Amino acid sequence: MPPRDTSRRLSPQVLSQDTDALNGFNTVEGYSTQRKEATPEALRRAHQVMLTQQQSETEKLALFRAASDAARLAEWEFHNTILTMKEVVRGQFGVDSNEAQAVGLKKKSERKRPTRPKAATAS
Repeated sequence: MPPRDTSRRLSPQVLSQDTDALNGFNTVEGYSTQRKEATPEALRRAHQVMLTQQQSETEKLALFRAASDAARLAEWEFHNTILTMKEVVRGQFGVDSNEAQAVGLKKKSERKRPTRPKAATAS
């Protein structure tokens, strides 16, 4: 039997079929095997471990989403604070000051004036 690729998730359809097979297996009487991984106890244990891990994953995803939202809001709050600081610097020191340039604003005197495009002459 070739090795299986366990790096990808099983589809919900496959997991549903496996759960249905386990539920159907519970009605089978007289089942016995020498393979440890196929005993009824191993099957129930594997199913319970899967459910526990799925629950843990769901809880951690919820925590991740909450942390992601908090970080996003903190980034926006920081950005808006910086924009406010730049407005205050521009108002306090002027649009052509070295202080305005120090906080990342361009001096008014260093801006290029717009130029008119030259009209094309017809020959």
